[in-house]
Amino acid sequence: MHSSMFDRSLVLWPGIVLVAIVVGAAYSLREFPGLAIFSPMILAVIIGMVFANVVGVAPNTKAGIGFSQKGLLRFAIVMLGFQLTIGQVLSIGASGFGIVALTLAATFVFTITLGRFLGVERRLAELIAAGTSICGASAIVATNAVTSARDEDVAYAVACITLFGTVAMLGYPMLAPALGLDQHHFGLWAGASIHEVAQVIGAAFQNGADAGEIGTVAKLTRVALLAPMVVALGLVVRRRNGGQDAASRPPLPLFVAGFVAVVLFNSFVGIPDTIRPTVSFVTTLMLSMGLAAMGLHTNVSEIRSRGVKPLFLALSAFVFIAGFSLMLVKLAG
Repeated sequence: MHSSMFDRSLVLWPGIVLVAIVVGAAYSLREFPGLAIFSPMILAVIIGMVFANVVGVAPNTKAGIGFSQKGLLRFAIVMLGFQLTIGQVLSIGASGFGIVALTLAATFVFTITLGRFLGVERRLAELIAAGTSICGASAIVATNAVTSARDEDVAYAVACITLFGTVAMLGYPMLAPALGLDQHHFGLWAGASIHEVAQVIGAAFQNGADAGEIGTVAKLTRVALLAPMVVALGLVVRRRNGGQDAASRPPLPLFVAGFVAVVLFNSFVGIPDTIRPTVSFVTTLMLSMGLAAMGLHTNVSEIRSRGVKPLFLALSAFVFIAGFSLMLVKLAG
């Protein structure tokens, strides 16, 4: 028993070390002027992709990369639950929650429908829909647990979400004065429509502390809706497969159930405030390692072969979520 575990760890180490080097490079890059706006997760994916396609990945690193991509990434999504409480979700009020939930559902349906019309491969369209409507890269990973898309599709979806989320992060604060949004409504708009948690924080706090706090809570409310969304999609996938695979693939992946359990624990028991920053850092580090592994698994020529249709789909989804959520915020305000 012990020797088999030892053998397995020996097999995993080379890949985990490579992933750790990529993540270290991502954190270091953020020290350069202008690059601090990007989360280490996003930089890790990009560095991983560049390394895999320029230098190449040694065969003995594959097992460790696979472990990082699946095990560490799923553990990180469970850890995300420590950033959220039921009280926070309730603090944006019924109208705020309604805006977030309606925007999420409408964007998901719009993206899937347009994807079908454009002829974008269904699983790729589902990943782009999840990444845009819920919470960027972590939603793409959670969705992929039930849809089983290819690594290249996951990387394509993450790349699209990064591109348009960055555009939103830089563009939203400039639009705030022209749109006549106060801090509360700007925060709600940013939280309801920008892709990644880090991008929401980057955009919302530029408009003031109140906007930043409302934006963060609205965004974390979207993250909370990850669990019901994955369950619904899991049931759709199961029906699509004619009920096969039912035993081997439950509609709620174990790590999403873990995420829900951690949110409940955090709401009623909680962890000491002194260790919160450490838990947050470890979560981001794990997410970065998982996404670095995804980058190392990605074949750029496969992504190129997808053409521009998925990129147009991601752009359309971005424009839709920005416009639809703004309309709801204006109506509610």
